Amino acid sequence: MSPKTFFITGANSGFGLAIATAAIDAGHKVIGTIRSEASRDVLSKKLPALHSVLCDVTDFDRIPVVVQQAEEDHGPVDVLINNAGYGHEGVLEESPIEEMRRQFDVNVFGAVAVAKAFLPRFRERRRGFIVNVTSMGGMITMPGIAYYCGSKFALQGISEVMRSEMAPFGVHVTTLCPGSFRTDWAGRSMVRTERSIADYDSLFDPIRETRQAVSGKQLGNPQKLAAAVLTLIVSDNPPPQLLLGSDALKHVTARIERLTQEIEAWKDVTVSTDG
Repeated sequence: MSPKTFFITGANSGFGLAIATAAIDAGHKVIGTIRSEASRDVLSKKLPALHSVLCDVTDFDRIPVVVQQAEEDHGPVDVLINNAGYGHEGVLEESPIEEMRRQFDVNVFGAVAVAKAFLPRFRERRRGFIVNVTSMGGMITMPGIAYYCGSKFALQGISEVMRSEMAPFGVHVTTLCPGSFRTDWAGRSMVRTERSIADYDSLFDPIRETRQAVSGKQLGNPQKLAAAVLTLIVSDNPPPQLLLGSDALKHVTARIERLTQEIEAWKDVTVSTDG
């Protein structure tokens, strides 16, 4: 693979750090966003070859300036890894709307704002690759993460449209849909709404306890995910979405099978509205 320039949001931890490390080890140039000087100091010790930039993806007006400066300083970006995001856990009835708004600001609006800063550049150059990190939670749902799944479903749909619109210009768009990996997603990075309604105890408490118990012990290996991303970006025919992890494969396949059965069961009603 010829050397490329990556722009990775949320590069100081989790998937962002793993992908940045793998890309640098493979000889690529990496520009990584971080949100604080403290994070920059820590990251510079871990990855001295990474070019860090201060950028909060919810500072929408500043993002085009950050991207322009990054390309002026380091040359044209070839690959955008839209990785910045976090998880919210909470029963829907218990979770304030403000927490949903923040979840969407980061996971949806932030990712779209960064992508939009690159779209004209990639279009004019007639090349580029956008990897929007969603989740298996963008294709399946489970109790207790409604805001998270909603944000990832939204980004999944937007990415599919983005893919169609950018294809004529030689720009690839793929969503990365990981299952459970050994990152801080379910640990310190997760925002958890406090419990308040006893009726949900039997449904939700075991889910929360199990998620906390397995945090850091998940089957998914972030370094192997990073290797998969490097394989993805050299593909001449990348998929609209790439599932990563045997649990993602299992759960998404089961949902497709259920959906197929539901469509068939209600087919007569579905077509009865024509005419």
